[in-house]
Amino acid sequence: MLIALYYRVVYSNLSYSNLKWTSMKWMIIVLGIVIVVFFAFQLFWRKSFGKIENYPFKVIKEFDDISIRRYDARLFVSVQLSSSKYETSSRKGFSILAGYIFGDNSKGEKIPMTSPVSISLEDNMTMMFMVPREYEKEDMPGPNASDIKFREEPSKQVAVISFVGWANSLKIEQYKDQLIQSLKEKGIAHNGKFHYLGYNPPFQVFNRNNEIIVELK
Repeated sequence: MLIALYYRVVYSNLSYSNLKWTSMKWMIIVLGIVIVVFFAFQLFWRKSFGKIENYPFKVIKEFDDISIRRYDARLFVSVQLSSSKYETSSRKGFSILAGYIFGDNSKGEKIPMTSPVSISLEDNMTMMFMVPREYEKEDMPGPNASDIKFREEPSKQVAVISFVGWANSLKIEQYKDQLIQSLKEKGIAHNGKFHYLGYNPPFQVFNRNNEIIVELK
């Protein structure tokens, strides 16, 4: 009887161990699949995003920490937000403007995405998406949301400072201060109109690029 009980206990432990090991193997397999799909998606999106139209500019001068650029005149679609906090404004603004270009407009028309997304660094932030070059203002579908406006930005010369990774209010303020200090040291005057430029969609994890720009006098 003791021998039978012994074998029963041993067999039960082995069965439990096998079941536990099988569960672990499935967890490892599922985790591996998730990781592969995640990296494949990031790679696919990075290649696709490389084909998106960018805000055209010409580099005027390069310094160690900043650069001077001349941007072409372009048409933008914009929305003014009631917050000066980047985290709040970026989420709300992106949702409104993305809805418009993805078909929430008078024609139900999808408009190609462009880069970068621009946010004015003011008490009431304004987010802007650049309109693709092939569209004239009169060709654009009317927005269903009343707070979406069209905005024509003239050609302008700006100073730019870049940083990588995820943007937040603290980082934006930090690099804005660095840009101000660098311009002061170089004796370059600006008009105080700062913008944050974000080059990546919210779901892109790697190779995130950001810039702070200010118009020069």
